[in-house]
Parts: sequence; C-alpha cells; structure tokens
Amino acid sequence: MENIHILMAGLTAIILFVFGLDNFSREIEKISGERFRKSLSRATNIPVIGVLIGAVVTGIIQSSSATSVITIGLVNAGVLSFKNSVGIIFGSNIGTTITAQLVAFKLTAFAPVFIILGFVLSLIRSRYSVFGKTVFYFGFVFFSLNLISSSLQPLQNNSTLIDLLTQPQNPIYAIVFGCLFTAVVQSSSVTTGLAIIFTQQGILGLENAVPLIMGANIGTTATALIAMFNMDAAAKKTALSHFLFNVGGVLIFLPVLLLFGDRLSTLTMAPAIALANIHLFFNIATSLVFIALIGPFTRVIDMLLGEGKMDFERLRIPGLDESLEFAAIKSDLEKDSDALLAFLQENYNLVTLSIETNYRGIFEAAGKRIEYIDFLKKEYMSYFSKVVSQLQNEEDSKELIRIINQFDYLFQMHDSINDLFNTKRVMSEQYVELRSDILLLIREMSSQTLILFDNLRKGFGSEEISEIKQSAKDVQLHLDAAHKKLLTLLSDPDRRDAGAITNFVTYSQRLKDKLINYSKVKSEAPV
Repeated sequence: MENIHILMAGLTAIILFVFGLDNFSREIEKISGERFRKSLSRATNIPVIGVLIGAVVTGIIQSSSATSVITIGLVNAGVLSFKNSVGIIFGSNIGTTITAQLVAFKLTAFAPVFIILGFVLSLIRSRYSVFGKTVFYFGFVFFSLNLISSSLQPLQNNSTLIDLLTQPQNPIYAIVFGCLFTAVVQSSSVTTGLAIIFTQQGILGLENAVPLIMGANIGTTATALIAMFNMDAAAKKTALSHFLFNVGGVLIFLPVLLLFGDRLSTLTMAPAIALANIHLFFNIATSLVFIALIGPFTRVIDMLLGEGKMDFERLRIPGLDESLEFAAIKSDLEKDSDALLAFLQENYNLVTLSIETNYRGIFEAAGKRIEYIDFLKKEYMSYFSKVVSQLQNEEDSKELIRIINQFDYLFQMHDSINDLFNTKRVMSEQYVELRSDILLLIREMSSQTLILFDNLRKGFGSEEISEIKQSAKDVQLHLDAAHKKLLTLLSDPDRRDAGAITNFVTYSQRLKDKLINYSKVKSEAPV
C-alpha cells in the first residue's frame, strides 16, 4: 500500500513538471512573438551561427521540440533555407542541457523565490506584469522537480528497486525506453530531469542513466516528424535532418558506451553532476561532428528526399540595404508589387476553384499560400518603417507614400481573398452543398475577376487602362446579376446554399473595388 502512495505522489509530481514545462515554453513564445521567429530567421550561411541561435533559443524556451517545429515552419514559409536551418537544429540539442545543469547543481532550491516573484509580478499593474506568468512557470518547473525528488525519496529504502536500477542493464533497452518515454511526454527535458533526480538519490545508476538520456535525444524528434506532414520538400528535409542528426549522435557514441559504460561507476564526481556533464559533452560533441560534416550530411538528405522544389514559389522578403539609394529601392518595390499581384491572383484562383470543385487538396494549398501572405504582410510593414531613413527629398517622400498605398491595397485584396477562403471553410464545416445554378454564378464572377487581374498585370498605358475599366464594368455586371439571383433564391427555405454564398458576393465586390483602387495608385507612378 505504501508503494502505491509513493507511486501516485511521484506520478502527480511528474505530471506537474510536464504541465509547468509546457506552459513555460508557451509563455516565452507569447512574450517573444515575432521577435522570437525573426531571431531564428536571421541565421546566416555560417552553420556555427545557426548552432548558437538554436542553443540560445532552446535554452530560453526549454524545448528543442518547439525550436525544431518553429524552424520547420520558417523553412516551409520560405524564411529559412534548408541548409541554414540545419545549424539551428544542431544547436537545439545543446540548449536542452541547461535544465540538466540546473538540477544537477541543485539550483532548483530557488524555485519558491521565482514562484513568489512571478505571482507578485502578475498582480501589480506595470509593464513588467507581462513577465509574471513566465517567471512563475519557470519556478514551477523546478519546484515540481523538487516535489518529484521528495515524493520518491522513500524508494531509497527499497533494496529490490535499487538493485534493479543501479545494476548495469542492456544499454540498448535503456535507449529505446528513453526514446519512447520522451516521444510520449514530448520533451527530452522531462526525461533528463527525471534521470538526474533519480541519480541524485542513488536510485538510478550512471550505467543506466546515460543511455536513457541518449534515447531521449531520439524521442524528442517525434514532434518534428509529425509537424512535417503537409509541408513542402525543404521543411521535410529539416525534420528528417533533426531525426538523423539525433540518431547519428547515438550511433557514434554507442560503441564507446558499450566498451566503457561499466567504468562510469568509477567516476569520482557526484553521479548527478557527472550525468549532467556527460549530457552536455554528448550534445556538444555530436554537434561539432555534424557541423564538420554538414556538406555531406545535407547531400545525404537531398539524396533521400530529392532536391525537390517548394510547393509554391516564395516571394522576395524585403530587407533594408543602407548602401542603396531610394531609386533602387523603389525599383525593387515595383517589381515586388507586380509579383505580389500575380501571387494574389493565383490565391484567388485556388480559393474559387476549391469552392467550385470541393477538392480538399486545392483548399489546403490555398490556405498555405494565404498564411504565407500573412507572414509577408508583417515583413513589409516593418520594412516600410525603416525605408524612411533612405529618403533624400520631398519627392521621394511622396513616392514612398504612393508605394505604401499600393502595397496597402494589395494586402487589402489579400484580406478579401482570405474572407472568401473562410466562407468556403464555414460552408465545409456546415456541410453546405452548392447547386449548379450557384456554381455557375461563382464561375462567371471568378472568371471575370481573373480577367481583371490579367488586365492589371499587363500595364497601365492608355490602352491597358481602357481594358481595365471595361473588365471592371463586366465584373460589376456579374456581381449585380448575382445579387438579384440570390435575392430570389433567399426566399426559398430549401436553398441553404443561397444564404451561405451571399458573403461570397459581398467579399467579391470588395475585392473588385480594391483592384480598381490599386490600378489608380499604380497608374500614378511616374514613367
């Protein structure tokens, strides 16, 4: 009966630890927001820089799984290349060793201080209150580790259990167990934290603890492997590289463990500190080996998954080059504007096509492209605030304002396309099927709108402007006809599809207006 109470107390403490670690990671992400993602995206072509970024970010959020998933997302969005992402993945393993060091050196005793400080920060009204929950959960993580330690302390008197866990076992079994346990709890920090506590109490021998934390490195890649589904080739390569990197590290050091593992018990330093240091050395050494072999390693990944292309061509992400004059910046922005208009046209085409055909694959492809524009919109808003420093005169200021208005209308088009996308999503959730007459209306409206897009992309000479005006009139005629048709159908209670599609007509009208406004601003550009 006593053992059951100990088990329940220990299990509860472990659950609290997992809960605290998960919430701490979430709070850090909330605080950092876009800065957190941009800190990853600034990894350079030098792999060591990527390793440092991966180590620092993971050390802060205490989750290599979170770092790898966010990195995969950035690769999928086109922010990071596959090769640049590999260094961050290598560094993420080093960042997880901080938990082990803190636990090994018993710095967890300060946990109540952080819990109290976090609670107080949450109560007071100041700009620092935003850090309250983060500080609280940081203390909570280590408080729960102390709780695990105290709740399992009676097991030190259980000679049977001590003999089982301290006597050297097959390291392969320990690696597999560490892998599976980490995959279930979704955190290698949980596995290594528990291993060090058990080692501190003399419950777990070093010979068994070392392969356990090696297995944890493999188990932590489960999140990344799950995240790579429905992502493009480059993102899949990043996820696979995380898995092969961690498996490769274990395979490299497994012969050393098999040959010299029985000598671990002869180490003179405290077992918990020895385990934490081995954990740190193992991850740093693995990273150094793979950095040295990064060229062949990435080529192997390319061979396994193919060179591959992204599922859609990414647009240029703006970045301020202070050596460029405003004329060059303006030229680049005009090209970007044309490329973005073409991208939005394809987005609109995919959204309307998903409504007409009801193919899930087309709908999901449209969703990914829309998410990408959401990211790009934030990048441009940040970029425009920096371009002001490059202005030389009032004429440049006026031209920048015109270009900003131009992009503003482009992103307003994106908002309308997103509204159309959400209309389709709601229809799918409510199982609304469109009848043939409604589908015909949508096809006619979308066809005319795509013609308007085409005419905008031709240019803005006198002849092209005439074509734009005519196609705008044609779109409006079809929109007016659709309004009249829907008014007659809405009185029929059996026509749920008519009610569901009214928003489509409204959003299409807004899109048409924004296309015309864009053409007016674009035509004002000096020749």
